[in-house]
Amino acid sequence: MKVEIQQQFEQNGYIGDSNIYMSLFLAQKLEKPLLIEGPPGVGKTEIAKILAKIHSCELIRLQCYEGLDSHSALYDWNYQKQLLYLKANENENLDTKERHIFSEKFLLKRPLLEAITSSKKAVLLIDEVDRADEEFESFLLEILSDWQISVPEIGTIAAKNIPYTILTSNRKRPLSQALRRRCLYLWIDYPSFEKELTILQAHVPQIDQQLSAEICGFVHLARNLTLNKKPGIAETIDWALSLALLNAAHLKIDTIEILLGVVFKNERDIKQIKTLLPKFVEEIAKTREHKEPLQRLKNLITIGVYE
Repeated sequence: MKVEIQQQFEQNGYIGDSNIYMSLFLAQKLEKPLLIEGPPGVGKTEIAKILAKIHSCELIRLQCYEGLDSHSALYDWNYQKQLLYLKANENENLDTKERHIFSEKFLLKRPLLEAITSSKKAVLLIDEVDRADEEFESFLLEILSDWQISVPEIGTIAAKNIPYTILTSNRKRPLSQALRRRCLYLWIDYPSFEKELTILQAHVPQIDQQLSAEICGFVHLARNLTLNKKPGIAETIDWALSLALLNAAHLKIDTIEILLGVVFKNERDIKQIKTLLPKFVEEIAKTREHKEPLQRLKNLITIGVYE
């Protein structure tokens, strides 16, 4: 089964490792949520998207943010519909009115309720859960452990189908132990040079291996710097696509300068990279003459060129 999951993900352009595929295998078999942590841009959210594609099911996404509350994440009442019903049924007694307007058909289903009441198994993505307030985690505990939601006016709504559930976190703040206990855990870091090179060649096959290697080498050198926003895999791919559009054969200073905004998303980061650009390009250019250019690039990343 783990091998099958790996094949399915690779067919959809996702190059992972055994830890990722084993975690997904166990999460599906045990029907447990999977908490994925790691720096931004390493492919955490993409896992949920591909999982939905593989299972041909709906992806229900809850994008977390500061101040997120139960009305936005769980459910809310359709007040307009309730008012229309009350106006149309003025002669009903109070108990009958309450029983009708506080029934499930007057609920507005937000992502969490939508996921557990779906008639088909869905993929529930709770994205960047670390951005939400700590209080919000308490809303998740009942769902992630018992797969049900308590609505005071109605009672308990249990899951029709337990969704495949992925939570992601960039570690902006620590998550509670109660939340962690309810999940399987997976850490994804920036890929190795070899892995990122494989990813790049799978997504941008129109550029040759040497240019792909130079791109990966440059990005890895940059990630070793103290940046506000280190480039993720998506930025590496976007940069390669941009260089392909410009018919670039190698990394050159003038070409890199006009494309810095593709890779780096902060003014201070761009200024820092510009100061190191001549040294980076000079050292990368030397690898082309080496009898084993890929090994020389790997050595360059290890040694660094920051002095």
